[in-house]
Order: sequence, then C-alpha cells, then structure tokens
Amino acid sequence: PVRKKSRTFYSAEQLEELEKMFQEDHYPDNEKRREIAAVVGVTPQRIMVWFQNRRAKWRKSEKLSVKSNKKHPTSSA
Repeated sequence: PVRKKSRTFYSAEQLEELEKMFQEDHYPDNEKRREIAAVVGVTPQRIMVWFQNRRAKWRKSEKLSVKSNKKHPTSSA
C-alpha cells in the first residue's frame, strides 16, 4: 500500500522566504527550486508542491478581486 506523505509545516521564517521567492518568480525552474530548498531546509519536491498551492491561492484571489471589481465598479466622473 502507498503511504500518503505527512504534511509539511513551515516556520514563519521559512514562509517569509518562500513568499519573497514567490514575489520574484511564480514558476521557479528545477535549479531555482533546489536553491530555495537548500535555503528553506526542505526537499525540492516540497518546494514544488508549495509553489503549486501558492499559485492556486494566488489565482483564486485574482479571480475574487476581479469579481468584486465588477460588483463595485469605481465610478469615473
């Protein structure tokens, strides 16, 4: 039977570093993921998953902000 991976919990410092990297690049390549993994202290696979999840969260917030802009358009006199 295939065992499910346990959830990775990140410290505030790790999250801060990951968010900073996300602001620079939403799609880090394999080499960049390895560098981030070394800095943060987790495996490149975990970095890949974190970025996938972060992009999903980012797209969701983008979608919501577009919807709210349509509901409440700023009136230009």
